[in-house]
Amino acid sequence: MEAIDVAAISGDGVQLVTADEQTAGRGQRGTRWESETARNLTFNFAFRPKNIRAQTQFLLSEITCLAVARTLEAYCEYITVKWPNDVYYHDQKICGMLLEHTLCGAEVATTLVGIGINVNQQSFLSDAPNPVSLRQILGRETSRIEVLAAFVAHFESLYAQLQKGETAAIEEAYRAQLYRREGFYDYQDTTTGERFSAELVGVAPNGLLTLRTTDGEIRTFAFKEIKFIL
Repeated sequence: MEAIDVAAISGDGVQLVTADEQTAGRGQRGTRWESETARNLTFNFAFRPKNIRAQTQFLLSEITCLAVARTLEAYCEYITVKWPNDVYYHDQKICGMLLEHTLCGAEVATTLVGIGINVNQQSFLSDAPNPVSLRQILGRETSRIEVLAAFVAHFESLYAQLQKGETAAIEEAYRAQLYRREGFYDYQDTTTGERFSAELVGVAPNGLLTLRTTDGEIRTFAFKEIKFIL
């Protein structure tokens, strides 16, 4: 990735790089991320999590999502996390992220996080259905460095909580932040094409989403097996 005005920060096993421009931004499973040059916050960081088992690696997604959500809540209301790891303002996507892990035995060895937060972009040209930026919400520009500094502070606090073993509190906070966490909404099973109405039951430590249909059936889905009907 070529980047203009790149800043690199290293220390305590963490390396963070920001970019004013990305020429091949990508999201989950080949999707693309649109970001106007020098208008948004796009950054990557890599670190070595301690004592995180492979079967509970979704906790790392949870703390990253919560860190972004808490950062954005300082600027506006109605911020939620759309499972598994998009951040929404009402029904519009303001942040996307991608987490990739390498394993060593039964534990996570390294984690690479890529995050794009729409900060100052005023219009979007791609065919993405529902992007939004802080600039569009607030009607003014916001300091990208300020947003980044707030994210880092929230992430460090949540990671410290994770290292203390407070996983139940993290999982509860993540569920409380979820998009459409209460009530019945329409979904589509991407494997069969079936549309159905269901309510959120929970998210397992491995990241699987559990829903309860209107007739009481409990159904569990992995990422990309279920589509939110917006």
